[in-house]
Amino acid sequence: MSLLRSLILDVVPSIQQTAALALGRLADHSIDLAEVVVREDILLHLVHSLPSKNRFFKKSAAFVLRAVAKHSSGLAQAVVACGGVDAMVLCLEEFDPAVKEAAAWALCNVAQHNELLAQTVVDAGAIPLLMLCFREPEMALKCIAASTLCDICKHTPELAQAVVDTGAVPHLAQMILNPDAKLKRQVFSALSQISKHSVGLAEMVIEAEIFPAALICLRDPDKYVRKNVSTLMREVVKHSPELSQVIVNCGGMSAVIDSLGDCQGSLRLPGIMMLGYVATHSENLAMAVILSKVCGVHQLALCLSEEPEHHIKAATAWSIGQIGYHTPEHAKAVATANLLPRLLQLYMEASSSEDLQVKSKDALKSILQKCTYLPALEPLLYDAPSNILKHVVCQFSKVLPHDSKARRLFVTSGGLKKVQEMDAEQGSPLQEYINAINSCFPEEIVRYYTPGYSEVLLEKLENYQLT
Repeated sequence: MSLLRSLILDVVPSIQQTAALALGRLADHSIDLAEVVVREDILLHLVHSLPSKNRFFKKSAAFVLRAVAKHSSGLAQAVVACGGVDAMVLCLEEFDPAVKEAAAWALCNVAQHNELLAQTVVDAGAIPLLMLCFREPEMALKCIAASTLCDICKHTPELAQAVVDTGAVPHLAQMILNPDAKLKRQVFSALSQISKHSVGLAEMVIEAEIFPAALICLRDPDKYVRKNVSTLMREVVKHSPELSQVIVNCGGMSAVIDSLGDCQGSLRLPGIMMLGYVATHSENLAMAVILSKVCGVHQLALCLSEEPEHHIKAATAWSIGQIGYHTPEHAKAVATANLLPRLLQLYMEASSSEDLQVKSKDALKSILQKCTYLPALEPLLYDAPSNILKHVVCQFSKVLPHDSKARRLFVTSGGLKKVQEMDAEQGSPLQEYINAINSCFPEEIVRYYTPGYSEVLLEKLENYQLT
């Protein structure tokens, strides 16, 4: 490393440039080598010599700073401490697009770590110069400029607002239909990071008329473009019913439901969560998910059965719960998709992650508390543990007093017999629900299905004396 340091001081420009390139590659390789570069005070010399060097050396020096900064916040802070951020901002004013690209990449790697480092990049005056990069014809420069804005925005609402205040959203909006897939990935990612922080920022994205034009990109050949569009919609709809309604009205929700059938794994996750956020706001929005051309509940059921990853299953269970908890009609839509036994299974499986068990249990309870569709509830009488069972029995105790047909079916299907077999503590809610169910039937029928009643009848038979 010390040999390369001495080569940077060489009088021949090509040797200086090659030495800087070698240092960058070493620093890029591992965090240990990057720390050696910092300890050798190489960064300080690179930064101080930049103003007098040619564009080739500036590009190589920016590569070194980028390679060091990427590893950790501590190393990124070392780049800041040596004046690297200010130097890179000056490089953004260079005529050569390759120098601008290298400088933007270095700033991106500094800003990505935390709020303080991102604020340093903003305070150095980088945002207006990054905006100017969008006017350049080079696609790679546009991509890294968008990526840098994304990494600045992601930390806090204040940093996102600083980006918005420079007019970034309209510039990003103009590029959503650019044919370059890598650029579209970064543009939609940046818009997502802006939208996620507050209603006001999400409204600014909507006002830039991103939708419905962006929906075309849900059919983009690039899977990450499709994922980032879904992510953007998720970040917008989570804030309010009004923003959700905007996305629903422009066809965004139906497009996301359709797209869930065309992808797998983590690519599905933003769309799954987007449906949950839409549904959670109101009964009408949840019903819109159910009544979509391709039923959202059926698509979520497909995701729940196909996805092996537990965090995706957990998100799906959460979204199903957000759809089903509003009214009996919503709960019935979930129940008729045969999702209640599946949620119960995921909750009870020992192999399920803790988060998946919690999400499945919460979804199941919230749906059960509204579900009055008894054919879907009856299988749970046989399989559910006591903490779930009480919610199932509670629903039967609410419906049976008012439905004679359901009472008859409850007897003939074995439901009443199963209820009599339940071991409930005296005075517990479960016992109260059982008593309410029993009061719906003649005492003789209840006794008939009570465990041990057949032995009582046999004993009476044995003791019966003919007259």
